[in-house]
Amino acid sequence: MAFRGFTYRLKPNALQEEAFLKFAGVCRLVWNLALEQRRDHWRNYRARTGDNLNYVTQARELTLLRRETDFIRAVSQTCQQYALKALDDAYRRFFKGLGGYPQPKKKGVNDGFTFNGREVVVERLNRRFGRVRLPKIGWIKFRMTRELSGKITEATISLTPLGWQISIGCKDCDARDFATDGAVGIDRGVSVPLMLSDGTAYMLPERLDVIERRARKAQRILARRKRGSNRHALARKRVAALKAKAARIRKHWAHETTTAICRNHGTAVIERLRTKDMTASAAGTVEEPGSNVAQKRGLNRAILNVGWHQIETMLFYKAHRVVKVDPRFTSQRCSCCGAVDSRSRKNQASFVCTTCGFHANADHNAALNILHRGNTPVVEPAIKRASMRELHPV
Repeated sequence: MAFRGFTYRLKPNALQEEAFLKFAGVCRLVWNLALEQRRDHWRNYRARTGDNLNYVTQARELTLLRRETDFIRAVSQTCQQYALKALDDAYRRFFKGLGGYPQPKKKGVNDGFTFNGREVVVERLNRRFGRVRLPKIGWIKFRMTRELSGKITEATISLTPLGWQISIGCKDCDARDFATDGAVGIDRGVSVPLMLSDGTAYMLPERLDVIERRARKAQRILARRKRGSNRHALARKRVAALKAKAARIRKHWAHETTTAICRNHGTAVIERLRTKDMTASAAGTVEEPGSNVAQKRGLNRAILNVGWHQIETMLFYKAHRVVKVDPRFTSQRCSCCGAVDSRSRKNQASFVCTTCGFHANADHNAALNILHRGNTPVVEPAIKRASMRELHPV
């Protein structure tokens, strides 16, 4: 069963935007009330009763709350139930150590709400536009950039710096034409974001640097504005819009890159990198200040700019098989004779083995080591110099 997501930009009128804000506000209120109830229950009652609050319990109480409160009853119950489910999932992630403790939601931060797929109807109007019918809101026009496929499971309305958008999740979608055989080693880096064991290099698009320079300039302008003023609000919107655009470019590049890899190779072999730990701050504390803080900050920013974890996540749901290997010494080991020597890495770009004399691009050599470490039945040719190709979003 294949699952896919489709995101479109909505074109609501003034009344529909008002309804969106109302729905988002009520869902935010439900989240905050449920969070407060769980906190109070934990502090005051659980020690004596041993009982836990969960989604089922709070969903029953939500029904009682809707009977007593008109403005909550005016909003779709499904959206409020999804807010309770999201809170329940947040608690599950917290107890598993996958996330922090759930926090109250604030107005204007990640505003949104979700409908069940059974309640949503989508129609195409013409070549450029379509419309979607949402419960208690009606028909909303949107820019339909591609056709839906499969059965709608849910639809999420969210507010972004560029306006309202709808994300539609579908199941039973048409299977993509991805390879099921062949393997490739993938080395993730900073100077070269992705290098494959076949010598293909994928570089970030140049326009991303332009957008990030504009964002840094807009951030400096924002820092000089007085908080609470209209100019401060405009400058903040400008920064948010530029950062959102950079994120879209980065995500689009990641999608195109991983799709190209998975169409040619059934198995992707990658390093087992803990990106969260690798990008931790080196500032330290007042008693024990860190060293080389500025350099570490720049490295963290470069790693996050490439989006290593995002690429890994996409590979896991696109590739036929993903193998994660130990990353130790992949950049110092010779892919030809297997000798490990830090002196073989002459600089960032070149690798010359001190034992057998094999020389290649350093990232390409690392990608070959990653492939061999994955125990995949692929014989790589002895390449003296890696070919470099760039893939840019259209």
